[in-house]
Amino acid sequence: MAKKKTKRKTLHITEADFMLANRRAARLEDIAAHGRPVAFRKVLHKSKKLYDRKRLKSPGPDSD
Repeated sequence: MAKKKTKRKTLHITEADFMLANRRAARLEDIAAHGRPVAFRKVLHKSKKLYDRKRLKSPGPDSD
């Protein structure tokens, strides 16, 4: 009786995997350099005078 050959799974690194690994490595380097995670996106104060349809539709925190 001959043994059945099994297929070996080869590791395929996609471009998305490569980008994700690079981002993770860069983040870990930043944490090592600064001692804490670095925030890249800072949320600016939104003026109440600007027209905002979402804010007008949603009930505010004061309304019950």
